[in-house]
Amino acid sequence: MAQTSIRQLEADLWSAADVLRSNANLNANQYCMPVLGLLFLKYAYGRYKKVESELMKSRPMRNGVPMPITAQDFRAKSALYLPREAQYDYLLNLPNDIASANICDEEGRHLSKLGDVVNYAMRLIEKQSDQLKGVLPDTYDIFQNETLADLLRIFNNDKIEQVGGDIIGRIYEYFTGKFSKAVADGDGVFFTPKSLVQMIVNIIEPKRGTVLDPACGSGGMFVQSGDFVNNMGMNANSALTFYGQEKVDYNARLCLMNMAVHGLNAIIKSGDDANTYAKDAHNLVGLCDYVMANPPFNVNGVKEATVSGSNRLPFGLPAVNKDKEISNANYLWIQYFYAYLNNTGRAGFVMASSATDSQSKDKLIREQLVKSHHVDCLISVANNFFYTLSLPCTLWFFDKNKREENRDKILFIDVRNYYTVVEKTLNEWNEWQIRNINAIVWLYRGETERYKGLIDLYRMWLNDFLLRYGNSLAHPAEDSWQAVRDVISDGLASFKLRLKEFEEQMKATKKKAEKTKLKELVAETADQVAEITDAFEVINQAIWLTDKFGNDGLYQDMPGLCCIADIADVEAKNFSLTPGAYVGVEEVVYDDIDFEARMKEIHAELESLQNQSAGIFKTIKANESLLWK
Repeated sequence: MAQTSIRQLEADLWSAADVLRSNANLNANQYCMPVLGLLFLKYAYGRYKKVESELMKSRPMRNGVPMPITAQDFRAKSALYLPREAQYDYLLNLPNDIASANICDEEGRHLSKLGDVVNYAMRLIEKQSDQLKGVLPDTYDIFQNETLADLLRIFNNDKIEQVGGDIIGRIYEYFTGKFSKAVADGDGVFFTPKSLVQMIVNIIEPKRGTVLDPACGSGGMFVQSGDFVNNMGMNANSALTFYGQEKVDYNARLCLMNMAVHGLNAIIKSGDDANTYAKDAHNLVGLCDYVMANPPFNVNGVKEATVSGSNRLPFGLPAVNKDKEISNANYLWIQYFYAYLNNTGRAGFVMASSATDSQSKDKLIREQLVKSHHVDCLISVANNFFYTLSLPCTLWFFDKNKREENRDKILFIDVRNYYTVVEKTLNEWNEWQIRNINAIVWLYRGETERYKGLIDLYRMWLNDFLLRYGNSLAHPAEDSWQAVRDVISDGLASFKLRLKEFEEQMKATKKKAEKTKLKELVAETADQVAEITDAFEVINQAIWLTDKFGNDGLYQDMPGLCCIADIADVEAKNFSLTPGAYVGVEEVVYDDIDFEARMKEIHAELESLQNQSAGIFKTIKANESLLWK
């Protein structure tokens, strides 16, 4: 499903759920956690069915009958086991008269209300995971049967099933983002976009050891780390130990739910004991293999007394104001992340762009960080990557185990002009863009074979696409990326024309049978147009990468994109870590432009603007004279 369709689906589900909230006379605090609990259950059930199907493919037989699947089988696959009474379709298909279903809870009580049945389902799930005890919502009895049944039906949307299980997680994130404005007294959920999380995970590569997120929110960093390890054929719970701190209890509950639905174990501390500014809740200074986080930006008001003398500030205290408060907490977080690493650890985190060249005490701390030789990479990110915020940011990476060739070097990447527009106020990196940016880091690290592996992946993906469309698309006249793009571009235009013709024929005919057949052709051709459009994006990304570094991965600094700078270069720029200061501006090649004609156009535009400006100024002066009469 296209990104725009996914966004529409999210909005439709939210709109329907919010109407029910209004009709039920419930406020956001009463409503949000139960609704998220149902989304959790739907997501968990999708993963449950997928894992169940995988397990059945290789199930041992006894007397010709497959061995029964156990909860332990699901744990081995990093998935949550769901007893029958806690499965989504079971709850969805209950009769209107709940009492007639003869459902009894764990204490033998006969249940006659849907809310009580859902509460029972949540308790059954909590028994499957120690970390979920006391976490799942248990207030479904406040809902009328009809309202709760309607919610179950809303989240069973057919479009969700067409997309697959992963989309539930995104909708879950969308809902929590919508609720965050009304929950936790302004201290609500602050989500890290999935593409930023994926980039951080891909670059620090958490494989084995201890992972800490001291501002863990809903646990997205942990989930992506788990997927990273599982995709390598390993078991995330065996390879990684997850620790999290989250001051807001509401957020911590979301984190534990998110971890459980992905079958991951975590040690999460919340509340006052988990206020990271003041406390190292897990005593992990110097012990972490990986640290990743998206902390709150530009926080002020942290009391000096709560952080003075901390062993998490190896480079000193940031600036303190007259009220004995830290003026800006960015360099508290940055130092904490550094201090938690062991001698070979890596850190990746999101930070306000202003932190790369802030002055005063920040600059002195940044100088020491640079001279530690452990600053590895910085990536400038465009605006509009967050659901609820529009600010740009920078991804920072530390590595205490750099290869010797990079010991005195830092990689700067500026991709503020490289992203996919999802909608007017939301950008992201698609999967190929993430791979391309990651590939620049590979080349910096001397991992050329991984770069070549990505080029092979592009070739395999595009070859598979061309084979599937072998009878519909021409074959490239030569073995080049551009030739493939020309073929795909021509094919896309042809299929779009075909789609338009079918649509016009469908509108023109009044014959029911013919209209039905044309409707099928329109749907089929629309799917083909979408697939060819995806292929066109893939080939464009392949060309973007190979135009810069070739098929063999020969790294070179690219103006406007990337630069490897020596520490001496950084010192010469007053220890600024702003990528744009090093990569400069992309060279623009102007082809087939009549400069003389264009300059005449520009002068004409300028003259017109000047005339407008003069008229506006004249009007202002006239109004001003009237004002003072």
